[in-house]
Amino acid sequence: MLLLAHRGFHAEAPENTMAAFEAAARVGVDGIETDVRLSADGKLVIIHDRVTAKKRAVSEITHAELESDVGHAVPLLAEMLDAFPDVLWNIEIKTRAAWPSAARVLSDFQVRRRLFVSSFRHDVIELCATDLKVDCGLLIANRPLNIVAVIAACATRPRIRSVVWDYNILDPDVLSVVAAAGWNNYVYGPVTQHEHAHCLQSGFAGLITDYPLQVLRPSPP
Repeated sequence: MLLLAHRGFHAEAPENTMAAFEAAARVGVDGIETDVRLSADGKLVIIHDRVTAKKRAVSEITHAELESDVGHAVPLLAEMLDAFPDVLWNIEIKTRAAWPSAARVLSDFQVRRRLFVSSFRHDVIELCATDLKVDCGLLIANRPLNIVAVIAACATRPRIRSVVWDYNILDPDVLSVVAAAGWNNYVYGPVTQHEHAHCLQSGFAGLITDYPLQVLRPSPP
């Protein structure tokens, strides 16, 4: 099972910063999950929230204004990928508007970096599976009524072969259907040591966590 640090290791540095990514690599994770948005000046900024603490939408302000709002440097996608060549990058595309620019950058790196692209925007994942030669995953935060139909809808896109589940809605029966179809199950969001242990025992292809030390250095029972 792959262990991915959610937005870097932000126990040591602000999330989605170069320092958080460096800290994650240092503690020994297999990969890092991060988020891409498009700023008003067309920059592919690495940030999760749609709106800053100053109530300004990322899409409506420049990269420099965003850094002013958050109080620290905000990496750009190409800068981040260039700096960390040895980890698996799970790139979550947050908006449809970010995809054309992100596709160009990811195309430049797809041969020389390990990339896994995911999104709640499944139309973006469809584009990714068409435009690039990288593995893609559907982010899902609900229990689908028909996971078979979801898988069938991707039959012509073999690069789409993973589901990234919110821990809150895990259903063993649905996970079994996904695995039986030859797809991978990933999970994000466990918090407690018990929840991390549950993930380790459930046959996931990857675990995306804010608490990687729960896996790397678990507390004694």
